Amino acid sequence: MMDSYKSGFVAIIGRPNVGKSSLLNKIIGRKVAIMSDKPQTTRNRILGIYTTSKMQVAFTDTPGIHKPSTELQKRMVGASYQATKGVDCIIFMTTPLKSVLPGDRIILENLKNSKLPVFLVINKVDQLKKFNDVDLTICLYKDLFPFESVFPISVLENKNIDVLLNHIEEILPFGPKLYPDDMISDHPQRFLIGELIREKVLETTKQEVPHSVAVVVDSMKDCEENPSYVDIYATIYVERDSQKKIIIGKDGERIKAIKQKAIMDIKHILDKKVHLDLWVKVKKDWKDRPNDLRILGYGMDNF
Repeated sequence: MMDSYKSGFVAIIGRPNVGKSSLLNKIIGRKVAIMSDKPQTTRNRILGIYTTSKMQVAFTDTPGIHKPSTELQKRMVGASYQATKGVDCIIFMTTPLKSVLPGDRIILENLKNSKLPVFLVINKVDQLKKFNDVDLTICLYKDLFPFESVFPISVLENKNIDVLLNHIEEILPFGPKLYPDDMISDHPQRFLIGELIREKVLETTKQEVPHSVAVVVDSMKDCEENPSYVDIYATIYVERDSQKKIIIGKDGERIKAIKQKAIMDIKHILDKKVHLDLWVKVKKDWKDRPNDLRILGYGMDNF
């Protein structure tokens, strides 16, 4: 099998909100990275493992690259560039544009010294009035960087993702499987559950508190009285008392909504009924405090 099987690593890189996490989830067929319309939703490196009878690909979803203003954001951007090392291929994602954004120029400038094949993947082509309108974006970006190949795709409509995967297979080296067949991510369940809770906070609070939220799963174990249930206790951290009040909501209505939405997704992951307790605590200015970042799962080793 080793003579014909292929395996390797692919990094997905790009500015915030171009659909990197959505692409990863679509390829894996399961939610391994949370999604929202808020920039910088992805904070940690997320490994999603795609296995077929012909190849196994470990895709790395990275935080969106942006101009950092906090210690957390500096670590996120550093993690994104670090993820492009030791891989076999890089997917640079953008969206249909009439001019190249400064953030994309910075990313491509940083990739110029890489000798790896880089694919230009233009997501959200379903938003174009005419498919040929993507040609302008292709021309703009090909003038900036010698891409290996170009793929206009739509994650929403599952358009051209199979073509992208076929080309990834072509460039991967021959080699054995690197992970078990049933493994879809290298993160433990606690991490994913914490991320799902944070996703529901982002969905429920809109633009009010998204970048100041961190979630820690304090305890997760089977219920002693009823083994068909899992007891989960988690803490939502914010930076201000006002943010705590927003998350809890009037008469606790918002925290109840967050809990109910989170339970629905967690049940699918664990395949069990879920009892979820959520607490909201204030940890002032945690995004700029190295010790707090470590405690909340954003230490230098966590990326």
